[in-house]
Amino acid sequence: MWNDAMDNLEQLISQLDGRRLPQHVAVIMDGNGRWAKQRNLPRSQGHAEGVNTVREITRVASDIGIRYLTLYTFSTENWNRPKDEVDTLMNLIAMALERETPELIANNCSLQMIGDEDSLPEFARMKLRQCVEATAGGTGMKLILAISYSARWEITAALRKLAAEVATGNLAAADITEEHIARRLTTARYPDPDLLIRTGGELRISNFLLWQIAYAELYFTPLYWPDFTKADFVKAIIDYQQRQRRYGKTGDQIIADDAHTPQSSTL
Repeated sequence: MWNDAMDNLEQLISQLDGRRLPQHVAVIMDGNGRWAKQRNLPRSQGHAEGVNTVREITRVASDIGIRYLTLYTFSTENWNRPKDEVDTLMNLIAMALERETPELIANNCSLQMIGDEDSLPEFARMKLRQCVEATAGGTGMKLILAISYSARWEITAALRKLAAEVATGNLAAADITEEHIARRLTTARYPDPDLLIRTGGELRISNFLLWQIAYAELYFTPLYWPDFTKADFVKAIIDYQQRQRRYGKTGDQIIADDAHTPQSSTL
């Protein structure tokens, strides 16, 4: 069974076009609780299995050449869940950060975070900072954890910054552009996602990167996050590569543009 799975993964990877990889993939990791409920297990077990999936998807994303991987780890709305579940999630995040730091370093990956860091318990905030600092030298894939994050929180904070600059006379309201807003988001250092994957069968965005995914391709799968494999991730990339991204242009215009774009090497 394991060899069959590996053969299938290798076959899928061989189908990828290295010239058309998404630079940035964002993932809504949904279905941990329902995965556990199906098996008559506590929700905490589903979250623990979800952490294992994070490790596997991080590995394959790095291996195939994804430059940025953003994982919706904990939303601001998740603070409203039962306290014991929130405590479990915070402990899992802290333990996973400590456990995975050596592998991130070995794979030349750097860990970064977007979200309201100040809202995290001190032990989780400390582990997060330690991992960020330890992996800062990584020049490969950037693994970005969205923790205590929501898009409306982020956009509201950005607009407050702009409003303060207008109030002090450093910026005229009439001069505000999309770029002014984008530079004040927590994702200002990163390109917008090319592909957004959501597991768990739900067909919604759930307040995740609403500004940044304006032109992202969306991929929904009924698989719960703990069941989402490396092969499933590669299948999502293959599906992405079969689409034509037009950004408001016609298909013929995109074909003409592609014909004049220098081609890089494949995988």
